[in-house]
Order: sequence, then C-alpha cells, then structure tokens
Amino acid sequence: MAPAIAAHALTRSFDGFTAVDHIDLAVEPGQFFGFLGPNGAGKSTTIKMLTGLLAPTSGSIQILGQDLFYNPVEVKRLIGVVPEGMALFGKLTAREYLLFVGRMYGLEKVTAEARSTELLEFMGLADQGKKLIADYSHGMGKKLALAAAVIHGPKVLFLDEPFEGVDAIAANTLKTMLQSMIARGATIFLTSHVLEIVERLCSHIAIINRGHIVANESLDELRAGVQARLTPGAEGDPQARITLEQIFLNVVGGEAGETAHPEQELTWLS
Repeated sequence: MAPAIAAHALTRSFDGFTAVDHIDLAVEPGQFFGFLGPNGAGKSTTIKMLTGLLAPTSGSIQILGQDLFYNPVEVKRLIGVVPEGMALFGKLTAREYLLFVGRMYGLEKVTAEARSTELLEFMGLADQGKKLIADYSHGMGKKLALAAAVIHGPKVLFLDEPFEGVDAIAANTLKTMLQSMIARGATIFLTSHVLEIVERLCSHIAIINRGHIVANESLDELRAGVQARLTPGAEGDPQARITLEQIFLNVVGGEAGETAHPEQELTWLS
C-alpha cells in the first residue's frame, strides 16, 4: 500500500535561505503523525508544500499515491487543511462558509447543508448562526476551520497548530473528532507546540530543526532511544518513563551540540 504522505528530497529556499533542506517523509495510512520543531525550524513551510499552498524549490510529494505536482486538483479533493492563519471569510456566517466550502468540494447542496448543520452542532456553534465570522473569538474560528476541513470527508488531514488559543472544552471536542477520524482509517498530520496533546494523540513523531529531519520514528521507539541515552538500563521501568517534552529537548538540544539550554537570568530580575 502506498504511503498516505510521501515526500522525497523536499526543499524550499527563500532568497538564498533554505527553510526546508532535502527532507524525506513517509506517513502510513491510518497514522496520527506528529511533526514537531522549534520556531522557525520549517514546520509550517513543510505543511504548505505538502498541501499545495507553496511550491517546493525541488523534491517530490505524493498523497495516497498521487503526485501533487501532476494531479493537484485530485490530491486536494482527498485532503483537508487547517492552515496556520485559518484563512476564513470574515463577512460570511459560519453556515454560509461551510455551505460554500462543501459546494467547492463538489458536495450536493442537500449533503452540504446536512453536514453543515451536523458540524455546527458538534462544534457548539449552532447558536452562532447569524454572527459574522469576523466577530468570532479565536477559539471559535479554530473550530470552524476544522469543520470546514472535514466537511468533505478527507482521507488525509493536515493541522497546523489547531489547539493554539483553544480552551479546554473546545480542545476536548477537537480531540474527540480527530480520534474518531483515525478510528475510521483517516491519516492525520499534526504540528503543534502543545507537546502534551501531541504525546496523547500521536503514534509517530518526526522532529525538524534548522530545515533538517533530526528524528523520525514511532513515539515508543523515540522514547526508548532517548531514555537509553539519559538513563541507561531504565528503558523498561515505567517509573523512569520520560515525557515528549524531555524527548524533544534532548533531540533538538543534542542536534545543536548541547543537551539543554544554559541557565540564563535577566540582571534586573535577579
């Protein structure tokens, strides 16, 4: 079976600066894949290339076996995207926006209307039917963006910081939906700085730093490898189990030649 997402030697440069440098990725169907990295590492640039929002400088991308360069429309029918800036139409209501998105994906009007109603109920937005999107809070906008990304039933879902600025109740709603999609065989590619959520949801992790992939394996394999370096002999000890945050700091710090950032103080606060 072809990978759900496959990238080979994927590269993007901006005026001489290489933001993503010849990375290879393979995400299997049905995986909940976490894509992590510090600010400026190349995460959002990678997602924009994988979803056709940004042309790569070089390299290739296949989604469910279809080449994104040669079959962009077919690929975009298969995927859903919650981009970094959400890109909502502020002068529409939520229902108008969902109907528009559904019709753009080729859904019949009656199907788009039924799914819009169901999504608004699920997201807790049904009582906001007459409010313009421009008047939504940030968290409400995130829920609407996710609703729009799944209205056509995508087989692959890309999420760029979906939990940023979202309260605990809304985050729980989003997690419930995502886990349901995975149970039904969808593939999810998630980037987020909320490592606790990534650790709870994702089975596989890739870490990018300075445009290069510095780790790419299952969360269990990644945890075992880092734990062996930090506490040799404690790999099977549940009491010594390390968190994704510790893994991330060790991998990114180690790639930079250090295991932790040096302690620093502000002179006027010490």
